[in-house]
Amino acid sequence: MKVKKIVGKKLKAIRLKSDMTIQELAEASKVSSNMISRIERGLTIPSVEILMKLAKVFDKSINYFVEEVTTTHEIVHSRPGERDTTVYEDPRNMLTESLTSGLRDPQFTSFICTIPKGGKSGERHMYHPGDELIYLIEGQLQVTIGREVYLLN
Repeated sequence: MKVKKIVGKKLKAIRLKSDMTIQELAEASKVSSNMISRIERGLTIPSVEILMKLAKVFDKSINYFVEEVTTTHEIVHSRPGERDTTVYEDPRNMLTESLTSGLRDPQFTSFICTIPKGGKSGERHMYHPGDELIYLIEGQLQVTIGREVYLLN
């Protein structure tokens, strides 16, 4: 399938799935509604700059729009000790292990966060787009999301 068609179909599909009109997408992305319409109809290939603006609205990478859909299922087996890890500020505090770092363009990301007793994520707040799911296995955890504070047991 031609790149113009791939990008156009994916843009229209994600726009409709997000229940957005072309005009709403134009306002959110700062891309003209005429350009969006031309892209969706497969009449033009957007520049990288335009593609980045559109991708940002949907929290996607630009790869999402240009990769052909494959019917194969990608399987990643993540073993302890082999996962991508992040330590925040002080190594005595939170350790984060990615469970989805091996996926090419994941629809969600998943982490195991280990926080020793008395540990914390650090003074700087973390930000990421998307939803939050916390599954506490042991202990007690105070989580702040926006201005809401949650105490998990």
